[in-house]
Amino acid sequence: MGLKGKYALITSSSRGIGKGIALALAESGVNVAVHYFQNQGAAIETLGQIRKRGSDGFLVQADIMRPDQIRAMFRKLNREFGKLDIFVSNARPEAPTFYQPPLEISLKQWDTALDSQATAFLIGVRETLPLMNEGGRIFAITYAQGSRTGGLQPWVGMGSAKAALESLVRYFAVAVAKRGVTVNAISPGWTEDSVMNTLPEQVQHLIRDWHSRGWTPMGRLGTPSDVGDVVSLLCSENRAGSPGR
Repeated sequence: MGLKGKYALITSSSRGIGKGIALALAESGVNVAVHYFQNQGAAIETLGQIRKRGSDGFLVQADIMRPDQIRAMFRKLNREFGKLDIFVSNARPEAPTFYQPPLEISLKQWDTALDSQATAFLIGVRETLPLMNEGGRIFAITYAQGSRTGGLQPWVGMGSAKAALESLVRYFAVAVAKRGVTVNAISPGWTEDSVMNTLPEQVQHLIRDWHSRGWTPMGRLGTPSDVGDVVSLLCSENRAGSPGR
């Protein structure tokens, strides 16, 4: 689809990967609802950068682990935009709220991970669809490696939550395919200015060392702008890919 004049909501788009996606879409003329939880200053700064790129938007605050606040966020979006063309589920909690190995993680930490990913996506997509016409794009930002290997033991809560999120992507892709809406998961791997930066320093050093030694061909971690470019590509005309891929 041509992107100029379209409307998008990216959860947690005041910083990090969400901000990278918001700015990439703004470059293509998309108007963006900038969601934040606590850091209003960062959200204001992101909206300013969106406007410098010739697009527009508004700020919306919500705790995505509370269903009532997710629904309130979409009510505001309906008042401001009246429709939605792109929804990106990207928000996540800070690592200390869930980062514990399987034999130590508390049920509260476990619920934090699941509620912020699978449950928030389930509610978000249901709220999105009444506002979305044919050609709409829905994305979930995930991390496939963390949900499959079990190597990083303290990631068990988020890894399990991301696995559930990826499963939901496939179910929703089938459910809405006949409406002309695509649902895709984007798994960028370890990315700078993301949840990785809230992990213990020794873990961050290990991850960066892996990449500099050739874990990835470019010898570096991904960036938020890299992820933004992927979303823009998948939103462009005839580039949405197969549902659920």
